[in-house]
Amino acid sequence: MNASTPDAPEAPAIPPAPAELPVPAVQPEPSGRLLALGLLAVALVPTVLAVRQLGRIHPDEVFQALEPAYWRVHGYGVLAWEWREGLRNWFAPGVLAAFLKVAHGFGITDPRVYRGVVALPQLALHAWSLWAVHRFAQRRAGPWGAALAVVLVGLSAPVLLFAGRTLSESFSASFLLVAMEALDRPDTGPASRVRRAGLLGGGALGLAVVTRYPSALFVVAALAWLVAARRWRLLAFTCVGGSVVAVGLGLLDWGTWGTPFHSFRAYVDYNVLSGKAAQAFGASPPGFYWEPLLQAVPLWAWAAVPLSLIPLVRFRALSLPLTCAAVYTAVLLTTPHKEERFLYPGLVVALLAAASQLAASITTLSRPGLRNGAAVLALCLGFVHGQGFPSNDLRADQFRAIVRATRDDATGLLIVNEGLWGSGGFFYIGRNIPWRTCDWPQDAAFQASIRDRTFNRAVTFEGRALEELQAAGFRVVRQVGRETILARD
Repeated sequence: MNASTPDAPEAPAIPPAPAELPVPAVQPEPSGRLLALGLLAVALVPTVLAVRQLGRIHPDEVFQALEPAYWRVHGYGVLAWEWREGLRNWFAPGVLAAFLKVAHGFGITDPRVYRGVVALPQLALHAWSLWAVHRFAQRRAGPWGAALAVVLVGLSAPVLLFAGRTLSESFSASFLLVAMEALDRPDTGPASRVRRAGLLGGGALGLAVVTRYPSALFVVAALAWLVAARRWRLLAFTCVGGSVVAVGLGLLDWGTWGTPFHSFRAYVDYNVLSGKAAQAFGASPPGFYWEPLLQAVPLWAWAAVPLSLIPLVRFRALSLPLTCAAVYTAVLLTTPHKEERFLYPGLVVALLAAASQLAASITTLSRPGLRNGAAVLALCLGFVHGQGFPSNDLRADQFRAIVRATRDDATGLLIVNEGLWGSGGFFYIGRNIPWRTCDWPQDAAFQASIRDRTFNRAVTFEGRALEELQAAGFRVVRQVGRETILARD
């Protein structure tokens, strides 16, 4: 009898696979080295443009930063009236002077070369501010959106023009971006995290004021925002960080002007209390700013306006940078003396909020092709506007012509069709030689220069007084844009 083989147990039934659920796309985190290289590459663009192009947005770019630094290093130079009356502090020119001193120690005498050396601290500051843009946007749009926000802000036309320029507005705007990011950090978690954010934010706000006193408006707006948000711990450490910088400013003024906070008090008295600034430089109605503002704002930023106003509809507080930019611009409209460059700090802080909002919206697009196309379109729109902001002539060709004219055996220079404050000063001449400016051949400065054989170089704009210069023995040696360089033996 054959033993029967028991039946093998049936395998359990395998349930059908469930329908696949959509998985949200995970944004890859870029490596630290790649992120640093990217930030540095974007930060380099305005720096290279400023050093290569030269020129100036405003005379303050030379005579409130570069020329005082040159004076401190070499002992000669043109000091503007603010430096004689103590309306400025020596922080920014002192930093530039330290780098200029290093260049001088290495025997660098060409203005275009040492202009690149003094650009290094500003490059580092601008790169730091772009890192702040990245951190601010990453909390709202993730790594991919943060990279997009950095490119949108860093390559927008106003930033490309201003960020490499030695203007107080440029320095202050970079510090403001750092402050906005630090004070935007969540105040939850370890106390050390809140302490670091507050100290950094307060210190950056303080340095924004030290480099440009009107930026005190951002401090008032930021502190008011922290009070309204009831972020008391962050507020306390912000005040501590700002107080440390304030003490440093007091000591700096004490050591340079003889009285603590001398420059700040003199600045406020001249520009705010006495009204002397409006009397000396003119007053303009609020409408003065509308055209340059429309020119300066990149087209992609207008798309972010309704997105930025969503918190109002939901009865939530506006973002810190948007609040600060709005307060600053509102006060600016009521200030009698107006200049286009004054818009820049508020504009950059507003662009921080706008770029983050727009990047967050673009990252929510489900199709990669649509998302990438929207990003490229936004970036391209950043270059459409900004060409008319600011509206004045940079005179870049004149500065390049001055540098070329004063090399080799130049012993004296005549600049035709430019006043003192529109010239490049001793910084761009780069040598302790006599030089004069004039407008017409009949000017006393022109007549004195052609009689003095020490003046063996001339730079003239669009051929003005060219015949008179040639009659005095000058010959044309080079054309630089609209400028003509002449020399005589």
